[in-house]
Amino acid sequence: MTDEKTNPMLQYILSNPEEFAKNLSEIAENGGKALAAYLEPRENGETGTEGTEELNTVVKTLSEVGSYWMKDPSRAVEAQTKLWSGYMNIWNSTLKRMAGEESDPIILPANADKRFRDSEWEDNNFFDFLKQMYLQTSNWAEELVEGAEDLDEHTRHKAGFYIKQISNAMSPSNFVLTNPELLRETMSSNGSNLAKGMKLLAEDIKAGHGDLRIRQTTPDKFEVGTNIATTPGKIVEQNDVCQLIQYIPTTETVLKRPLLIVPPWINKYYILDLNQEKSFIKWAVDQGHTVFVISWVNPDKAQAQKGFDHYMKEGILNSLDRIKKTTQQSTVNAVGYCVGGTLLAATLAYLAQTGEQDRIASATFLTTQVDFTHAGDLKVFVDEEQIKILEQRMNQKGYLDGSKMATAFNMLRSNDLIWPYVVNNYLRGKDPFPFDLLYWNADSTRMPAANHSFYLRNCYQNNALAKGEMELAGQTLDLSKVKTPIYNLATKEDHIAPAKSVFKGCSSFGGPVEYVLSGSGHIAGVVNPPSKKKYQYWTGGKPEGSLEDWMENTLETPGSWWPHWQKWVETQDDTKAKARKPGARRTKILEDAPGSYVKVRI
Repeated sequence: MTDEKTNPMLQYILSNPEEFAKNLSEIAENGGKALAAYLEPRENGETGTEGTEELNTVVKTLSEVGSYWMKDPSRAVEAQTKLWSGYMNIWNSTLKRMAGEESDPIILPANADKRFRDSEWEDNNFFDFLKQMYLQTSNWAEELVEGAEDLDEHTRHKAGFYIKQISNAMSPSNFVLTNPELLRETMSSNGSNLAKGMKLLAEDIKAGHGDLRIRQTTPDKFEVGTNIATTPGKIVEQNDVCQLIQYIPTTETVLKRPLLIVPPWINKYYILDLNQEKSFIKWAVDQGHTVFVISWVNPDKAQAQKGFDHYMKEGILNSLDRIKKTTQQSTVNAVGYCVGGTLLAATLAYLAQTGEQDRIASATFLTTQVDFTHAGDLKVFVDEEQIKILEQRMNQKGYLDGSKMATAFNMLRSNDLIWPYVVNNYLRGKDPFPFDLLYWNADSTRMPAANHSFYLRNCYQNNALAKGEMELAGQTLDLSKVKTPIYNLATKEDHIAPAKSVFKGCSSFGGPVEYVLSGSGHIAGVVNPPSKKKYQYWTGGKPEGSLEDWMENTLETPGSWWPHWQKWVETQDDTKAKARKPGARRTKILEDAPGSYVKVRI
């Protein structure tokens, strides 16, 4: 008798055709439900054909690459010869292996590529051949973009990004018949994985109101205020832009200066309060800070005309007023995360212009850009044509759907945040693992039309803040007038606020800047509690010259940057005061933290 060890191909043979036929029927039924969920909102007018403009942009961009290569026949022949030469080398290598000869692979995936970890991608000649042909083709396509000399830099950037997205989508690891692991599971389960996957697909299209909303975690395992965002506190201020949370102290004495945290409104604040173990907010409270956090509204039509100036005045400046009333302190330490940091920087410049710079004594920026010269792959989505399309859509509703921003962020790392979940959910038929970080990632927020348009045009498109040309609330902002001491944290693998971009922004300020580089990326590099003992951070001299030059003279320290930041804050002023509880000096308590604004889902 033979078994799978002596004949590996047996693992790819169907074991129960009758059960497989039954599952095929279920797949067809769930496929019909998926199609109905897709069509229903389009038939009743809830959803338009918004993808057409994006597809036109992709086609137009890639056609410019094709035009460069096709207008010179010799250049086109050279490119095609290179591709076919690679194919022939792979074919010859595969023939040698099939004949029992030793032959090294012609092309290998990157060490960090998780798609081809299954042993069959290397041991099985068929799957190894598919893998190498795919890698050869995708690398060749990327080289076509790089070699198209007539393209302007923005078009080249867009083309490279689109090619990467297409390559990632077409990977053989994303299809049942070309992925050995998926094929084995399908055969061994007689297709039940595909039946379950099609059911999940129909559910996710229905949940997305006609668009696929890929579940990255199990949503019913988490509840804001129950097992995430649980640090005790009170809502002490509220308007139609934000709520202000004051957290209950855990120490008898606190730093005299309160701490105001300005999170991004693109996501919800509780990334800094995921759970008691990973909460930067709880840790800061335990270090003796009187912590206040802005919780932004999840906007609708009512906030359509709320712009950057409203978020500054009704968000940061109003919070400073409330903090002063309840703590009797006229100055604070402030922390801004991502776009919250960009708004904080603009506020510092505004206060410097109006003679009120002392209201913020120190500023900490977490993965924050103020100079958008090197803003990374998000610039792909920002040019006049795309902004106008976006503005037209936002003006119809008064806001940008949160799912649009979530999709853009996921596309920056599609091989980590899109395709593994497509494979796991809809082809393997498995529920994703419960993970608080991915629950937060899926808990997206809308963008007010006026605010988002201002941000895209002034920051990503015109880089007006760095150039000293941004106008906000009647003032022209000049960051060089900001003398406030700054702690500027970047993360080494950041796809949203690249370390190079954050570094360049340091030179915009007129005061002392402590640049610190953390290991990992935009989220994990920031949310890295000392108890985990993960990653590392680098500190050095003044952030001058290039990031590469600065890195040559840095000190690498293992673990979290949080204690280093705490020491930096205390060097600014370590004066202590008696701990302050929410509700002091007749401050009205509106509700318990985390408040109602953060619980609004879309």
